[in-house]
Amino acid sequence: MDSPASLPLEPAPAAATLAVQLSPAAVATAAGGAVAPGTWRIAGVTAASLPLRRPLPLEHLAGGVAGGVTSTLLLHPLDLIKIRFAVDDGTSAARASRPHYTGVRHALMAITSSEGVRGLYRGVTPNLWGAGTSWGLYFMFYSSLKTWMQAGDTSRDLGAARHMLVASEAGVLTLALTNPISVVRTRLCLQTATIDTTLPESQRYSGMLDALRKTWRQEGARGLYRGFVPGVWGVSHGALQFMAYEELKSMLNRQHARTVDQRLTTAEYLTCAAVSKLFAACITYPYQVVRARLQDHRASYSGSMDVIQRVLSREGPRGLYRGLTPYLLHVTPNVCCVFLVYELVTGGGRR
Repeated sequence: MDSPASLPLEPAPAAATLAVQLSPAAVATAAGGAVAPGTWRIAGVTAASLPLRRPLPLEHLAGGVAGGVTSTLLLHPLDLIKIRFAVDDGTSAARASRPHYTGVRHALMAITSSEGVRGLYRGVTPNLWGAGTSWGLYFMFYSSLKTWMQAGDTSRDLGAARHMLVASEAGVLTLALTNPISVVRTRLCLQTATIDTTLPESQRYSGMLDALRKTWRQEGARGLYRGFVPGVWGVSHGALQFMAYEELKSMLNRQHARTVDQRLTTAEYLTCAAVSKLFAACITYPYQVVRARLQDHRASYSGSMDVIQRVLSREGPRGLYRGLTPYLLHVTPNVCCVFLVYELVTGGGRR
């Protein structure tokens, strides 16, 4: 390959040329040490003639992590209550092994009186890890796949079907990497200060690492991936949510005669996030109940269909929506916080 010294150089800029900044070491090596380092304009070399290398979208990873951690710190107590409602099947055996609550307010008061404010933050460590990692990876995978489908043109509107496809692919990749954290989070959120003293040592956890270690020893990899199948069902939740979010953003931009990658106002971002989350949650919530019950180490189910059959026979269709109220109270401000922080960190569209 010719060195910079042997290529024809142009003293003035030209539209078809590409400025290449060479380091002193690179110039000395390429030119045999005879040419001083500097900026060269190489005739015949254009941006289109060089291979396009897209860097890993770390800003999307950072934005997702920041949003997930912020929302978890603010709203973890509601997530804990949602999990406890979801695993309560109403039987006397279940109520003997875990506390029973009549509503969100009663749950908050009962947990605070028996365990203190600290009780509302049981399982917060794996939840911070899980939310930060999940949102960070999800946004990174989603933005990478979306940019690839757009062929680098961020102003190109993919449409609802492709947005769902991209969100589904990102969801499966994220779930495969973070399911063990979800298992640990669920089990730590179900622990109480009093009832759990009767459980064997192998089912009592002092923290996130202890829970991971004991689950691995007692149940192996299968234990860390409990709830994976309904989690895959839950990918449809993320797909519906992101499809609705993207379509709402595009609709607002079209109404104002803007390109689809233009930045929205804070109020518009919050509205899109809240509406898209409520839309997806009301359609797909039953998978949350199935997944939580499979991950509950004090219950025994043979699989997802076993959970569904037993819930329907004992509790009716309403049982598949246990915990929906605290879930909506938790996820609506949660997703607004996540998406707003994410858009602020990443620039919210074209800059």
